[in-house]
Amino acid sequence: MSFIADFHIHSKYSRATSLNMDLEHLARSAREKGISLVGTGDFTHPVWFQELKKKLQPVADGIYAYQGLRFILTAEVCNIFPSCNSIKRIHNVIFLPDLEAAERLSLKLAAYGSLGSDGRPMLQLSADDLIGRVKDVAEFGFVVPAHIWTPHFSLFGSNSGFNRIEDCFPKRLSEVFALETGLSSDPAMNWRLSGLDAYSLISNSDAHSPAKIGREVNVFSEALNYREIFDVLKTKDKKRFLYTVEYFPEEGKYHYDGHRACKSSIPPEKAIANKNLCPVCGRKVTVGVLHRVLELADRPEGAVPENSIPFQRMVPLDQIIAFVLKRPVDSPVVKEKYQKLVRNLAPEFEILLSLPESEIESKAEPEIAAAIISVRRGRVKVEPGYDGEFGKVEIMPESAVKQPTLF
Repeated sequence: MSFIADFHIHSKYSRATSLNMDLEHLARSAREKGISLVGTGDFTHPVWFQELKKKLQPVADGIYAYQGLRFILTAEVCNIFPSCNSIKRIHNVIFLPDLEAAERLSLKLAAYGSLGSDGRPMLQLSADDLIGRVKDVAEFGFVVPAHIWTPHFSLFGSNSGFNRIEDCFPKRLSEVFALETGLSSDPAMNWRLSGLDAYSLISNSDAHSPAKIGREVNVFSEALNYREIFDVLKTKDKKRFLYTVEYFPEEGKYHYDGHRACKSSIPPEKAIANKNLCPVCGRKVTVGVLHRVLELADRPEGAVPENSIPFQRMVPLDQIIAFVLKRPVDSPVVKEKYQKLVRNLAPEFEILLSLPESEIESKAEPEIAAAIISVRRGRVKVEPGYDGEFGKVEIMPESAVKQPTLF
């Protein structure tokens, strides 16, 4: 049975997160979705860390559990530092093998920022030096650059990022072996950069509410302990790292260029032709993920490098239900039908990816069953997201797909 992991989430102690981002709600949501392991998120926050210490029980090397859900210690931080003649703001996700190492690291990081002010603290510390502090407390601790294309706060972001990964990690690049693609890009977009071939590309939800965990996940062949996760990611082990499950990247809120205040959504070629200015107000647009990929790519679209980890695209089940019912995704009727499906049919990922279509059709409402099957077959149109506005998904009925003719 496959082992599904979502390494990057946040607790209720991060800004703009749900008060339900606690262990109890995470465990419940993970059961409904069929997720095996979740990152703790935010272990640098002192109050959240005390809750983790109190409730998590060790079950394997570097792996903890609560109410049947496995956890790995993770935390996202914002590194702020001067480099390449500007101030860089880069989000990184830290992985550690045990609570003791996490506690020691927090003592060190407290010298660089206020850990209690936000679950994702801002640190006056370079990305290189962050790796150094992590290695000081744990030989097998590691750092993964987060959502590497997002305009704000990312490795390649248009606002404060780099053009080359080696400029972000001039001294410790050899200790970076995985990158998080983020919701607005997928592995295929990253494959266009030959300089990323050596890295494991991981996909996570960056969830701020329990319903959003598993928006993107990593699928492994079997249950893994901490050291095995370290080794699989470092060696890009395709036998154990099977694939990632992805948002349609157009659905991400920074896929296209644009200016949300003017409702201007702009494909990169048009933004470039207009000198990256909003056609409505003339101000500079937020340069999105697709634009940055095109700027840095050295391969054509469709290139697939050797040893790349496959991926599958999907639309979350609650979004499929909401589309069919034409109701908000958080409306009571959508939640009710979601609960009925995962209770009577299977966990969400099994419904979306592997359950026989005949079983879905026999137990789900006809329109919902048809929509699930349409998504599986790629019958989806997405109006791209831009400047913080999520893209809009439209699921196409089978009749809308042009059928091949015999003559």
